[in-house]
Amino acid sequence: MILAGKRLLITGVITKDSIAFHAASEAQREGAEIVLTSFGRVRRLTERTAARLPEPVDVLELDVNSSADLEGLTAELRERWGGLDGALHAIAFAPEDALGGRFLTASAESAMEAFRTSAFSLKALAAAVEPLMSPGASIVGLDFDASVAWPIYDWMGVAKAALESVCRYLARDLGPRGIRVNLISAGPLGTVAARGIPGFEQLASLWQEQAPLGWDAEDPGPVASAICFLLSDHARAITGEIVHVDGGFHAVGAPPIG
Repeated sequence: MILAGKRLLITGVITKDSIAFHAASEAQREGAEIVLTSFGRVRRLTERTAARLPEPVDVLELDVNSSADLEGLTAELRERWGGLDGALHAIAFAPEDALGGRFLTASAESAMEAFRTSAFSLKALAAAVEPLMSPGASIVGLDFDASVAWPIYDWMGVAKAALESVCRYLARDLGPRGIRVNLISAGPLGTVAARGIPGFEQLASLWQEQAPLGWDAEDPGPVASAICFLLSDHARAITGEIVHVDGGFHAVGAPPIG
């Protein structure tokens, strides 16, 4: 079991379709002890979903944009475990007017909200857990390829580009302490959040045509496995990296001809 004895913090579990839920399930099967986070009205959903994990887990309060919650998280984890071996950042949000082809009309406030919740939050979470981490610890975030402009993705795409940069700077600053920071650039998956993006189904269909290995938007398993790999000691020399788990879509310029 590649995560035996690891203590992990998993954010982003909402429903059983969440990538984070599948990552949490696999982490438990690989021997990890985990806690989840949620906040507000969504917390009840998270608690119901948590009951479907292989082992019972606690759900801690965390609005990643709240300094009080972040401080409380650090204190709770220190009291509970005394330390932390890994964390999954599976947090992203953009207001409705910042998506769906409204790039030119989105307000500055909406763009800043997308940046804060989807990119700056990786730094905020890392700063909260870093005092609890020892050499060998790992932070993993969920990304969507930000090297190009996508239809409908708009300011979330800009926020993901910022997330990739935040990852590199965190890798720079936390590396001397032996803490790794990496991202998973996943192909489109049919989560609740993704289906809330206008035109998601049409965008996701492109992967079925172009990915050399094929792509199943209803199967988060490959992404969950990659997350567990990066949280494990098998990835001990990998940091500042963006690992594509997309069936090879990113490596091919166009679908096959003929």
